[in-house]
Amino acid sequence: MSLADNKFIKIINRFEDSLLVVILSSMIVLAVYQIISRNLFGEGIVWIDPLLRTLVLWVGLSGAVVATRTDNHIRIDIFTKYFPPHLFKYVQRIAYLFTLFVCLLIAWHATRFVYSEYVYQTIAFSGIPAWVTALIIPVSFSLIAFRYVLLILSPYERQIVPDGDS
Repeated sequence: MSLADNKFIKIINRFEDSLLVVILSSMIVLAVYQIISRNLFGEGIVWIDPLLRTLVLWVGLSGAVVATRTDNHIRIDIFTKYFPPHLFKYVQRIAYLFTLFVCLLIAWHATRFVYSEYVYQTIAFSGIPAWVTALIIPVSFSLIAFRYVLLILSPYERQIVPDGDS
């Protein structure tokens, strides 16, 4: 059984996709409401703008997790251009391992940041604690690290185009 057929992985994928749909739909509805409210009634709801800024962070990091699922994130493709195809699989795993450690480091420090926001009881907007809004940072980088563990174990098969574009 491959990792793509794993039932647990499929549940995680469905949850990630659903989270993205809910966040993006909420952003659209809230932004349209705010625009209509300001134009028709002369005032909007005060907390919608900071919530939208927070949701941009959430949708961006959630999208990064989803992009990592199929190895479709931002990359520097120098390896595909200059390494022979028989070595590429090993170089790719080394790059995945490096990225895994970077993501774990970011997740660790983001967790420390969220904890400090919790301790100091910082308020983000409308009585919402800042640690709640920042929670996506350690969670998403931990999930990206998990995805890289899966990619190290079973790399996503990509088509290698001769000119180096993928």
